[in-house]
Amino acid sequence: MAKLIKKISKKRGLKPGTVVYVGEHRTEKVKITVIDYNETEYLEKEVTTVEECFPFKDTPTITWINFSGIHEVETLEKIGRHFEMHPLVLEDIANTGHRPKMEITDQFIFIVLKMTYNGPKTGDLMTEQVSVVFGKNFVLTFQEKEGDVFDPVRERIKKTLPRVRFMTADYLAYALMDAVVDGYFLVLENLGEKIESMEDVLINDPAPENLEIIHELKRKLINLRKSVWPLREVIGGLERLESGLIHPGTVMYLRDLYEHTIQVIDTVETYRDMVSGLLDIYLSSVSNRMNEVMKVLTIIATIFIPLGFLAGVYGMNFDTASSPFNMPELGFQYGYVLFWGLALLIGGGLLVFFKRKHWM
Repeated sequence: MAKLIKKISKKRGLKPGTVVYVGEHRTEKVKITVIDYNETEYLEKEVTTVEECFPFKDTPTITWINFSGIHEVETLEKIGRHFEMHPLVLEDIANTGHRPKMEITDQFIFIVLKMTYNGPKTGDLMTEQVSVVFGKNFVLTFQEKEGDVFDPVRERIKKTLPRVRFMTADYLAYALMDAVVDGYFLVLENLGEKIESMEDVLINDPAPENLEIIHELKRKLINLRKSVWPLREVIGGLERLESGLIHPGTVMYLRDLYEHTIQVIDTVETYRDMVSGLLDIYLSSVSNRMNEVMKVLTIIATIFIPLGFLAGVYGMNFDTASSPFNMPELGFQYGYVLFWGLALLIGGGLLVFFKRKHWM
């Protein structure tokens, strides 16, 4: 967190609209892929320079240009100038710390999303900012790094014939946002399984390391909540937006996407309550275990109190020869056996008493 704040401080004193990359340090080359299609034709290719994307702006086909990497400011500025994007928009694209938002102009609509997915190797929760810019016949997406949740959309565009539904840029943008929201469901399904398994673990074995897992689940849910709550406002705004860039046929799909977002929010809130309950279960289990230990120790101590008294009395130095009242039992032939019989009788009697009182 401190590292991110330090990077943000680099923008101090700069004029608004100055494009400065804010995020994790990256050195890999920005990967640019282009998907261009109409109802019957499909073209997908990877380009090496941003200038190769320029001819697709004014084609009658629908073009989706995806940038995997936003750390090369010069590339952002070139694509921004050609597609007439405001410098403030480019500044927001380069700043990976933004919350989900939407900006509207006459030429395009700009949307910031938070894409979440489970890591392919470790299964950890991964969060990445995705910026979407769509106009009349183009969609631009900007990701922090390579890898996303858009493969199902790519397959649908490639295999669907004819592509009547995908022949508007706003529907393509909706499909991309829908893929992001579907990614939330997959992440929440994984978190739900972990939460349910933790409930059984905490009841049977409230180990200290489980407390760290609970806090990690809590941090993940807070991160999801920060991502999806503003997204609800963005999708709701698109649904109500009166713009020539949003076709009437797409509004129904946006309404459905809005309902999915509400469902994600409800699930996140439910899981947050469950995780808070996990902490209560952990504390209760630890307290119950401590009570059980204290009960056993108390029972043992209680049993040995009278035995200790007997041992203390008969351990004193008495002389039976000087007086018959000086512990005559010390002279008994079976005094040792009598002592242990009395000790076992007291200990057993106390155990029976505790059992009848349901104290053990």
